[in-house]
Amino acid sequence: MSRHPEGKFVLFDVTYADGTRRSNRKVRSELLGGLDGDEPARAEIDAQDQRIAAASGKPALTIVTLARSAG
Repeated sequence: MSRHPEGKFVLFDVTYADGTRRSNRKVRSELLGGLDGDEPARAEIDAQDQRIAAASGKPALTIVTLARSAG
């Protein structure tokens, strides 16, 4: 059984300042919409990146662009 119910996430493609790209980054759909649109996804993915950086010992990358994944 998965930790999260299916269909409760929106996937994003992220481009970082060093030119790398990560596809299908998950953000809970309940964080999105309203007046801020998809902007809360940036904060959520940045927080995810900070946790990953802390665990790996490597610095977090700066997000340049963020867009919903196609399909």
